[in-house]
Amino acid sequence: MGNPRPKPKRLAEKLREIRQDLGLSQTQMLKRLEHEKTMHYGRISEYESGKREPTLMTILQYARVAGVHIEDVVDDELDLPAKLPSKVRYKGIKRKTTSRKSAR
Repeated sequence: MGNPRPKPKRLAEKLREIRQDLGLSQTQMLKRLEHEKTMHYGRISEYESGKREPTLMTILQYARVAGVHIEDVVDDELDLPAKLPSKVRYKGIKRKTTSRKSAR
């Protein structure tokens, strides 16, 4: 059925490192990812053990929670910063505001 797409070898390790460096339980991580209503906390364990690979949008949420670029999470040749959350800067990128954010 074709060639499987290449997967980052260190993804599970980095996802676990993000959660642990932030001092969060798996349930707390789920809340920070804003998935507490759509996902069971056991899914975090599956991501961290490499049994499952998160969706691209979930990886993006991990990166935002950690304050790093998504590339830092998925590129096996890059290490996460020593201190999380980091202070990533998005030069020249403007984010859309959502109704939830604008209501604050």
